[in-house]
Amino acid sequence: MLVVGSGGREHALAWSLCRSASLPEVHAAPGNPGIAALAHCHPVRADDSAALVSLALELRVDLVVVGPEAPLVAGLADELRHRGVAVFGPSAAAAQIEGSKSFAKDVMEAAGVPSARTLAVAEPPCVVKLDGLAGGKGVWVCRTQEELGEALHAAGQLGGPFHAEELLEGPELSVFAVCAAETAVGFPPARDYKRIGNGDEGANTGGMGSFSPLPDVADDEADEILEAVHLPVLRELAERGTPFQGLLYAGLMWTEDGLRVIEFNCRFGDPETQSLLPRLESDLVPLLAGDLSQPPRIAVDRAAVTVVIAGDGYPERSDRGTPIEGIEDAEAAGALVFHAGTAQRGGQLVTNGGRILNVVGTGATVEEARTAAYEAAARIDFAGMQFRTDIARD
Repeated sequence: MLVVGSGGREHALAWSLCRSASLPEVHAAPGNPGIAALAHCHPVRADDSAALVSLALELRVDLVVVGPEAPLVAGLADELRHRGVAVFGPSAAAAQIEGSKSFAKDVMEAAGVPSARTLAVAEPPCVVKLDGLAGGKGVWVCRTQEELGEALHAAGQLGGPFHAEELLEGPELSVFAVCAAETAVGFPPARDYKRIGNGDEGANTGGMGSFSPLPDVADDEADEILEAVHLPVLRELAERGTPFQGLLYAGLMWTEDGLRVIEFNCRFGDPETQSLLPRLESDLVPLLAGDLSQPPRIAVDRAAVTVVIAGDGYPERSDRGTPIEGIEDAEAAGALVFHAGTAQRGGQLVTNGGRILNVVGTGATVEEARTAAYEAAARIDFAGMQFRTDIARD
C-alpha cells in the first residue's frame, strides 16, 4: 500500500494501516520522519502525478491512498486508475465537490441538502470564501464592515473567484463517510478548531486541534447525518456521471434551523483523522480497499484529543530548521505524536512547515484524553512553538 502525502493526517493513516495484520508493508511518498519509522518513504512529491504513477507501478502496490486534496483535484486518481492501479480517492470531476465551492453549492441545491445561502451583495455579518483550494485558509468571517473590507481585499489579492454567504451560527462538527458511488459507511462525528487562538480568536488555519466523541452529537447519529447529507450528494454526483469513490467529508453546523453544510471535502480531514483513527478497533485496510459491508468499528469507551503544535509565526509563515526536542518523552507518557511538518537535518529533527506536530491523548473519557494530550505536549520543546490550550474544553 502507498500513502501519498507528508503531513499529520498521512502519519495517522500510515500508523493505522501498519496495525493491520493483512498488510505486509506500507510505503509513503514523500512521507516524513515520523512515517519513516513505520513505512518505506520515497522522495516523490504529492503533486508529481507522473512520478507517483511510476512509483506505484514499480512497487506493484495493491492500493494507493491519497491524503491531500490538491492531487485529487488535479486528477491523480484518474491517472492511477488509467494505468490499472487501485486508488482510494475520487476522480478529478468528483473532487470538484471540494475544488469548487460553486460546484458544491450547485450539487447541494440539486440534492436538496441545506447549506449557507449565497449573498448577491456582501454585507456583514457574512462569510467570504474563495471558490478554489486554499489549504483551509480561504475563509473570512466578517462581523463588521471593516472585517468585510479586509476580507474582500485579501480574497481579491489571491486572484481567483470568491463569493459571500450568510454567516451561520452554532456548534460545528465533521462527519466522514467512506463512499463507493451511492453506497457509504460513516465514522463517528469529530470536532476541529480552525482559529489560531484560544476562544476561536485570530486567523483561520488548517486546524489547531480536534476530538471525538462529542458531548452534543452521539457516535451513532452519524448514520442519520449520512442519510440526510452524504447520500443525497452521492446520488446527485452519480446522476451527473461523476460517481464518488473515496472519503467524503462534510463540515457541518447545528443551527437554530437545523443541520447545515458549511463545506464538503474529498479526503480525510486534518486534524480530525488524528482523533478518529485511534478510536478505530476494526481493520482500516478492507474499508479503504472498497469493502463497505461493515461500518468502521469504533471503541465506545475510548476518547481521543489531538493538540496541534505549530511553529513560530504560523499561520502567516512557516518555520524551518528549528531543532525539536522531547518527542520521545511525550510518547513515553503514552501519547501518540504524529509528524505534520518535520525534517531530519544532520541527525537532528527540525521544524519544516507551519503545523509541526500533532499530539494525541487517549482515555476512557474526553477529559482523560485531553489531560493526556496536554501533559504530553508539555514535554515537547522548540523555539517559538505555539498551541491552543482549550481544545476539547467544550
